[in-house]
Amino acid sequence: MSRRHRRRGRREEEHDNHERWLVSYADFITLLFAFFVVMYAISSVNEGKYKVLSNALVNAFNNRTAQAGGQPIAIIQGAPPPLPKPSARPPEKLADTQKIEQRQKMRNIAAEIMNALQPLVAQGKVRLVETSRGVTIEINDSVLFAPGLANLQADSVSAMRAIAAVLAHSDFPITVEGHTDNIPIATAQFPSNWELSAMRATTVLRLFNDGGVGAERLTAIGYGETRPVETNTTAEGRARNRRVSILIDSNRPEAPTELAGEGH
Repeated sequence: MSRRHRRRGRREEEHDNHERWLVSYADFITLLFAFFVVMYAISSVNEGKYKVLSNALVNAFNNRTAQAGGQPIAIIQGAPPPLPKPSARPPEKLADTQKIEQRQKMRNIAAEIMNALQPLVAQGKVRLVETSRGVTIEINDSVLFAPGLANLQADSVSAMRAIAAVLAHSDFPITVEGHTDNIPIATAQFPSNWELSAMRATTVLRLFNDGGVGAERLTAIGYGETRPVETNTTAEGRARNRRVSILIDSNRPEAPTELAGEGH
């Protein structure tokens, strides 16, 4: 073999060796870069970044395609998909839910009372009224009291005890309101309709307390003739205005807050 041919073959061998070295060096740099990336990911406690980086590495080494928008697609066999974290309910939503539940509970209590007084309901002597404050059971005073008196009639005691048995198992504040018509009264015991209505409300309140309703939940108010629901110009209207109202109150008492004066 001539000298020229030997030199040409030697240059071709040297050229081949040089290309293999570049490939090995490139692989080494790639692995070194992957090593430092993994070390950085492990040192960071951000779970979201770690998952994105892990998916990217899996796609890169497995030659997987990426999702539109740059989101990598990684499928890990045997690993369940992450469950969505339950979002905390806003405070206003929670408050609305509690109000709805309380209102429904009051309606259920009122329905039990109406069932217990069904004969009087059929006669129109007992009515159920719902207001912004709560649920009110209106009882015609002719069922409870004789004219001008504040003592419960014997026939009405059992009905009041049935109401007390239902209210005793609840925790809502109870307000007993006494109402009269506009016909004046002036006796030694009741100088005006104020005293008569207040005494009638107190009589019902004491029976409820004896029937198991806590005294701290009970309030008695006498309105006299100041809050009529019908006209007082007819006998029927006056009969409707003479009533005792039992309010199942949704407005629970709050802790008092002292207001500082201007000089403080």
